[in-house]
Amino acid sequence: MTSPTTPPATPTPGQPLLATRGLQSCYGRIQALKGLDLDVHTGETVALVGANGAGKTTFLRTLSGVQPMSGGQITFDGEDIGPLRADLRMRRGICQSPEGRQVFGPLSIEDNLRLGAYTQPKAWLAEGLDKVYGMFPVLAEKRQLPAGTLSGGQQQMLAIGRALMGRPRLLLLDEPSMGLAPLLVEEVFQVIKRLKAEGMTILLVEQNAFAALAIADRGYVLETGRIALTGSGPELIANEAVRAAYLGM
Repeated sequence: MTSPTTPPATPTPGQPLLATRGLQSCYGRIQALKGLDLDVHTGETVALVGANGAGKTTFLRTLSGVQPMSGGQITFDGEDIGPLRADLRMRRGICQSPEGRQVFGPLSIEDNLRLGAYTQPKAWLAEGLDKVYGMFPVLAEKRQLPAGTLSGGQQQMLAIGRALMGRPRLLLLDEPSMGLAPLLVEEVFQVIKRLKAEGMTILLVEQNAFAALAIADRGYVLETGRIALTGSGPELIANEAVRAAYLGM
């Protein structure tokens, strides 16, 4: 989903597209992130799993610039983006589908998608809408309806589609299966698999640890604001501590 006229710069081979070093973030006196080191390379799907309250959503919000960082460094394509506002990070290609979907209920589905492309050239809009509607036909069928009339699963599709309208170089997915019935969870993960197959770089935060690790190239386990374990998806699924704590095995 890159522009035909302005393709993004290719990171140096071996250099992560995204890297955090010693990343910290606080809510008042409460330290939610306690020095996170995490890498995401171009084309990877990386899963971040952990219990409620571990800091997963805070981490994504800190990456996108919504939550202030209190220490450490965030590097994106070799640039220190810590000082940048959220909108400037989005313009560099960091786009987020937030926890709880957060669609604009009174606005039409199409207007929600258009808002996702507000940093993009107007010439991109029609192409972007075609791509999202091709991926989510139900959104095309209901494009003029208020987003608030959609089911939970359809709103999740809209939230992902809205993020894709920003032409992400790094797609942040925060709890995409939250509150969905099992069949809809499978549908959402099929979409993630499709994006992965197309080469999208994805950082996936998900309580459904098995589903997330099953499609991830690599994963990180977060516990109370710290990275407790890291490894490939299959390695973490096979890890006895992970299986007992997060996979119910």
